[in-house]
Amino acid sequence: MWSLSSRKSPREHLKMVARRLFAERGVDGVTVREIAEAAGQKNHASVKYHFGSKDELVHEILREGAIIIDERRNRLLNELEANGGPTTVREVVEIIIFTALDLDRDEEIESYNRFFVMTSMAHRDLFMDALEGRWNSGYQRCLKHLRRLMPDMPLAMKNQRLVFMGAFYGSVLAARESAMADHSRSHPTWNSAKSLSHLAHSVTAMLEAPPPESAQAAPRSASGSRKKAPTHRAKANANQPEGSA
Repeated sequence: MWSLSSRKSPREHLKMVARRLFAERGVDGVTVREIAEAAGQKNHASVKYHFGSKDELVHEILREGAIIIDERRNRLLNELEANGGPTTVREVVEIIIFTALDLDRDEEIESYNRFFVMTSMAHRDLFMDALEGRWNSGYQRCLKHLRRLMPDMPLAMKNQRLVFMGAFYGSVLAARESAMADHSRSHPTWNSAKSLSHLAHSVTAMLEAPPPESAQAAPRSASGSRKKAPTHRAKANANQPEGSA
């Protein structure tokens, strides 16, 4: 797992440097030679020595971050459920957002969310293979609570909003990391201690917004018969890891 000490082994240092470079340029925009050089490794074959391949390096970075986030979410949910919670959408949203921050205290500028979002979009198969369908149980528990706590509306609409939520908050956290890594100018929005709280407030508002009146009745087809809501597809999308479409 990622070290919390100020001194890293060469292997851990390679992962931290690779994560930052992947976050800035994408997996395809970085070579193993560039990773080794940026990590101060004289041996350009160091990535192959420690990880076997660039794909396996990507796998390990994805897995380690996902495991940390999943453990945090499950721990916080266990605490809330032991006391009869969660009782509000906002409580669950804060768990989803704040557990995805500060994954490596040695890293001056966070990069995991940028790396996560970019890889999930550009290398979906690699992304899903790395997570092995195992490291988002806390997220699934959060979704279950959100469906229970959201206002009354068709299940398909709830699931659609959960898909929107994943794409929205993941993109915002990635944008925040990108801005915080830019030292050429000030970023008052992202430097504000209230920005993450406002993000949680915005996500909560989206989930709690009343459904449009037209959603109360199923749409009619050209023949005049009622169409069935695509509940199964929307639910499947909502169950994907956060940040996915």
